[in-house]
Amino acid sequence: MVMGELEQETEVLVIGGGPGGYAAAFRAADLGLDVTLVDARSGPGGVCLYEGCIPSKTFLFLAELLFDAQRAGEMGITFGRPQIDIEQMRAWKKKVVEAMASGLMALSRQRGVQLLQARATFEDAHHVRLSGGEVRRIRFKHAIIASGSEPIPLSDHPFADGGRIMDARGALALADVPGRLLVVGGGYVGLELGSVYAALGSRVDLVEAGDRLLPGVDEDLVAPLKRRLEKSFATIRWETQVRRMEAHADRVGVTFDNGPQGSDPSSYDRVLVAIGRRPACRELDLDQAGVRMDARGFILVDAQQRTNIAHIYAVGDVVGGMMLAHKATREGKVAAETIAGKASAFDVRAIPAVVYTDPQIAWCGLTEAEARRQGRTVKIRRFPWKFSGRATTLGLPDGLTKLVVDPESGRVLGAGMTGRNAEGLIAEAVLAIEMGALSEDMALIVHPHPTLSETEAEAAELFLGSATHMLLSQSADASL
Repeated sequence: MVMGELEQETEVLVIGGGPGGYAAAFRAADLGLDVTLVDARSGPGGVCLYEGCIPSKTFLFLAELLFDAQRAGEMGITFGRPQIDIEQMRAWKKKVVEAMASGLMALSRQRGVQLLQARATFEDAHHVRLSGGEVRRIRFKHAIIASGSEPIPLSDHPFADGGRIMDARGALALADVPGRLLVVGGGYVGLELGSVYAALGSRVDLVEAGDRLLPGVDEDLVAPLKRRLEKSFATIRWETQVRRMEAHADRVGVTFDNGPQGSDPSSYDRVLVAIGRRPACRELDLDQAGVRMDARGFILVDAQQRTNIAHIYAVGDVVGGMMLAHKATREGKVAAETIAGKASAFDVRAIPAVVYTDPQIAWCGLTEAEARRQGRTVKIRRFPWKFSGRATTLGLPDGLTKLVVDPESGRVLGAGMTGRNAEGLIAEAVLAIEMGALSEDMALIVHPHPTLSETEAEAAELFLGSATHMLLSQSADASL
């Protein structure tokens, strides 16, 4: 320690203020522990609040409004041509984010969590050094690393604020509505933000290195979205990679590698690179604390979120797996509870995932593709939304609800759905899997009519041969 430096001590040091970090800090404080949370931002919320989940969903809601207004004409209501005010959209996003940020700051104060705006690096297994602010060094009894993840750039093209080559953060800044936008990557970030810009009037081209959208998601769930995007995007190019990009003052020159078809140059106003994320822990100097990582840079943890250093924990994107805010939140609480001496573990059967495009896609538990890879025998039942009264009233019959069930016990192992409000519908399936429910249990629950939730009941009833609005022979029945 340098003479004159201000050093503090804390029971629990949390590094990173995203959903995993602030959930851990809040839970630890609720359990009576002295907590200090360090983050480069001025308050908790992380990428999710400021540059990810919340701003993207704010804009996706507006894109959904534009889509609904456009199709309302066939229902007898005609709106005028939408007048898009980019400044007002940015102001609305800012208002939403600031309201939530203010709430998190208030909760921090009420819980007595000390917030320090700084960057932390480990000196050893009990000390971190802070850059910025008055406090320069912290001695901790326990630490929880929740530093999150960062977007992966295309080689030699780092992201820069205001640049024409954007990551999600840059795209959500909504500097303008580019005439031509290239989206690189067919994962959920590229599809969500590409959908926003397409709704606002951009000509969107998407290139995907593979041969399908959303790898890892069952193809039948993706199919309705693919059909929609083929109409709203100008082009979708499969098995295509970006060979070279050149950013100019007014455009980005892009050369594609189309494999056997050769190279293909083009020009865009902006490019969104959405090819994945990597753990953001390279600058933490974890080796100084002796914390182990795997070959990809993710921190290794056990069921209690402990690293190989017993008093240091890690949660959220930095430990790998599904990079989802709600997963990080649960892991943060597990770490805090373990530190407080409670019996706690990350023991989850079904982590729900949602793609917030229109139509939405949601799934949890065992997927059909995973069952096939594992050589596991399961039964699949699909209930198309064209048989749903509620989907018909919405004019959105191009949806699907499916269940993956153990053929011997009838236990629900997995579920998936595509369509409006899938984000909320998936919760029933999550609960069913976590409770060990049978398809019969889901079928016998009385669901309100007419609702989209009925599609889950009718999918379950297909296992019993008692579906009201569909013959079993109409179901895309499958046994693997």
